[in-house]
Amino acid sequence: MKPSTGMLIDVRDVRKQFRSRSGTYMEALVNTSLSVQAKQFVCIVGPSGCGKSTLLRMIAGLETASAGAIKIDGVSVTSPRRDIGLVFQSPVMLPWRTILKNVLVPAEVLKLDPVASKLRAQELLTLVGLDGFGDRYPDELSGGMRQRAAIARALMHDPKILLMDEPFGALDALTREAMNLELLRIWQASTKTVILVTHSIEEALLLSDKVAVFAPRPGFVREVIDVALERPRSAATRSDPTFIHLAERLRSHFEVAPVAGTA
Repeated sequence: MKPSTGMLIDVRDVRKQFRSRSGTYMEALVNTSLSVQAKQFVCIVGPSGCGKSTLLRMIAGLETASAGAIKIDGVSVTSPRRDIGLVFQSPVMLPWRTILKNVLVPAEVLKLDPVASKLRAQELLTLVGLDGFGDRYPDELSGGMRQRAAIARALMHDPKILLMDEPFGALDALTREAMNLELLRIWQASTKTVILVTHSIEEALLLSDKVAVFAPRPGFVREVIDVALERPRSAATRSDPTFIHLAERLRSHFEVAPVAGTA
């Protein structure tokens, strides 16, 4: 699947400043620009505290930029948008509700048609590999299965954009690798535009059309790397020479120079 050529998300010269309790100001992001085309899969990588999650929240309309502009379809983002779905590192399931009813939460909040919404929720559970688990409760599912349910919930209101903040960071390595491949399948089936924040270079390369590399705080986009790997991708993609070369290129951004006088 090839991404559309239409620009969907445009982050231009964004700056984000936070005020501490002591009254001093901290720069989280400076001069940050990023463009995302419709149906693209974009990953953001960078060190902890560099503003990756902050940028995601600003695109979602949960926080405002101190300067610069963020536009979706040419319209400035000034508040939370209905056409965005969010997936966080923790699935945050309501423990007293079944998985099906957890997935239905956005439909209830937005007051969508209950009959049509239930049908869609069941279709989404099938899409994410949870067919037959709708009547289970969150504590009866594994971490990976709960995260699948969180993805289904984020897709419930059929958003154009899916924003994912370290969605697999709490999973063990084997489950995380399996979820990477599942996310690729879900993305290709749903044709959404996805921005995913991750600390994993391999995850970013396996999933994305391009990777935005963030500098340490105050963060900004140091480089955008096109991922010229054929789709569909699989576990074997990690052994592709292009994948290995791109991984080395990405790691070079985060290598720490040795301190003089040390071995």
